[in-house]
Amino acid sequence: MAITPIDKVLYTAKAHTTGGREGGASRTSDGHLDVKITPPGRGEGTNPEQLFAAGYAACFGSAVGHVARMKKLNPGTVTIDASVSIGAIESGGFGLAVELVARLPDLSRADAEALVAAAHQVCPYSNATRGNIVVNVKVA
Repeated sequence: MAITPIDKVLYTAKAHTTGGREGGASRTSDGHLDVKITPPGRGEGTNPEQLFAAGYAACFGSAVGHVARMKKLNPGTVTIDASVSIGAIESGGFGLAVELVARLPDLSRADAEALVAAAHQVCPYSNATRGNIVVNVKVA
């Protein structure tokens, strides 16, 4: 799959991280995000998988809203539950897997599934992960 470059940058997020999983910290350039980084289940702080889950869910929800407006649909209050798993892979490294569960209460199941499928094609996180990790997207 060929890499598609960005034609026009709309926004660039900047974060500075020290340490890593073992007691690190991350802070965005605007100071809106300032978190301690800890391994899953250990210590006070968050981990990269939680940050990725929150970011993907927010981005995917926006993609659903974008596609809904384009199709002149009202899905109601859209909620996205994201699960990001990390685990060992055959090559000896580590990999990620994602599950997104969308709730679109004001649409029929068929319309909700079509809208979610279309959102999966335009969401930047979906485009970035496509072909790289397993991403399961479904409607609750």
